[in-house]
Amino acid sequence: MSTLSRKQQTQKRHRRLRRHLSGTADRPRLAVFRSNSHIYAQVIDDAAQSTLCSASTLDKDLRTSLTATGSTCDASVAVGELVAKRALAKGIQQVVFDRGGNLYHGRVKALADAAREAGLQF
Repeated sequence: MSTLSRKQQTQKRHRRLRRHLSGTADRPRLAVFRSNSHIYAQVIDDAAQSTLCSASTLDKDLRTSLTATGSTCDASVAVGELVAKRALAKGIQQVVFDRGGNLYHGRVKALADAAREAGLQF
């Protein structure tokens, strides 16, 4: 009997989630990818197969303001606020949240809460 690694479990959850999640022009998908070092968020229109806006802890806007590494909840809050600000600037108010197979806890939850407080609806 083979057991799955944590990464394989995350990928399996993500495939299962993506069967039901899809972004449209009216309501694009807010996709979150979490690595050990950083966190990334993209607003994606799946119908047009295009990324409308994105933010990550590697952005020059955030790297100067972050005191710690990109793997903290504070960094996730900053990314959530930035992606929401960029989405609202493009006229996007409602999104579908795609947690990327990660558990809705910790850094993923911090990013989602910050995006909600900044004005995105999901």
